[in-house]
Amino acid sequence: MCGVSPAPVRPATAATTAEIDATLAASRALVAVAARSMAAVGEVTLPQFRLLVLLASRGPSSLGVLADELGVHASTFTRLTDRLVRKGLVRRVAGTEDRRSVVLHLDTAGRRIVDHVTKARRRELGSILSAMDAQQRELLRQSLEGFAQAAGEPMDSAWPVW
Repeated sequence: MCGVSPAPVRPATAATTAEIDATLAASRALVAVAARSMAAVGEVTLPQFRLLVLLASRGPSSLGVLADELGVHASTFTRLTDRLVRKGLVRRVAGTEDRRSVVLHLDTAGRRIVDHVTKARRRELGSILSAMDAQQRELLRQSLEGFAQAAGEPMDSAWPVW
């Protein structure tokens, strides 16, 4: 061993006004990118798209788990799911252990929408990031990975492979 101790872990502190303001400004820019990418896919709403992304990133899941993840009431979630089933974007499958339970699966058409929107976002984000210098981009990458982790959002590289 070289006798170097690891860097001390700093305890979490309350966010400052400047940190919140910077995050809000970045959030507005990201929402604009998201809105533009969704405009090309007029067949789904933002809540519907969020459900498609959850299924793409986490794989088949029970209706209750998904409703909780979206923070919506069961009846609202049922209507949301009904619309996506009618559009052929998701399908309900009876649970294997308990036939009363239902698992929601992303269909190929739903996956295509997620892929299309994600590609559009990647292109636009690439353009924005290219306007920053390399050091700023690296600091941003590290910060956003921490932000995504704190928010419980998996990185795209952790998504199931189709």
